[in-house]
Amino acid sequence: MPRPAVIGALAVLAAVVLAGCATPRDDAVPPGGGPDADSAALVTTKHPVTVLDDGDGAELCLGAMAASYPPQCGGPSMIGWDWNRYVGQFEEAAGVRWGLFILTGTYDPAADAFTAIEVEPGADYEWPEVDVTDFSTPCPEPDGGWRVLDESKATFEAMNATFERAQLLDGYATAWMDQSPNPAARPGAAEGSEMLMNDPLLTIVNVRVTGDPSAAEAALREVWGGMLCVTQATRTAAELQAIQSEIVSSTPGVLSAGENGMSGVVDVTVVYDDGALQDRFDDEYGPGVVRVMSSLVPAA
Repeated sequence: MPRPAVIGALAVLAAVVLAGCATPRDDAVPPGGGPDADSAALVTTKHPVTVLDDGDGAELCLGAMAASYPPQCGGPSMIGWDWNRYVGQFEEAAGVRWGLFILTGTYDPAADAFTAIEVEPGADYEWPEVDVTDFSTPCPEPDGGWRVLDESKATFEAMNATFERAQLLDGYATAWMDQSPNPAARPGAAEGSEMLMNDPLLTIVNVRVTGDPSAAEAALREVWGGMLCVTQATRTAAELQAIQSEIVSSTPGVLSAGENGMSGVVDVTVVYDDGALQDRFDDEYGPGVVRVMSSLVPAA
């Protein structure tokens, strides 16, 4: 089953198929065994991941998973995986078996294969809180506070036109909405207040460009009379998208990649990186331009 790679910016994700999954080897060994178990560096998933078998052998799902029943996903082949060891810890439907497990073992990049040494059930795992993207406005609050300059140009139509105009600016990097002025966006808001979100009169439009922010603001003020913040970016959206596309097309093991115009970087998630891939990207694109996140991490 092919492994999907997810590519996208902050609010847009598109799945593409990158490569076929490896076929389980004939010399499969049970968990805890195998000639390389002691010599190879141990890695772990750190949190629960899905092991799925659609009849062609168990695979370790580290990337995107199709929202179907039974689920669909793919990844490194699981060497020596025996479902009989985990009765009661997996589901089965339409000839497919799958379950959540926290795995520690060895990974063979050349074969795209994982051998489990330690297996823990993951169904009752308590997930840590996920960091939420900060959409706050970087501009200091103007004298007298944030306010609308022209209500006739602070409509939904005007806001859409502003985002369209922003993408045409020289050196455009990204744009987003800060809804913190809207009481409906604050913690403890009354039930049903989500219907009041996206009010143009209570939204700060944020735009980042690599060019002159003052010139960009003047151009946007032709169509937007609401609250506005224009700041300096380090790289354009086009530059980040080009880096992202190059990495996805040339790097095996990529699970997802997306440009982050707010921070000016490309985030890349791979099956496993021992640091060599991060070093390579730092050399090719400059330190910190690409951030590599490894799904498998050292067990130590």
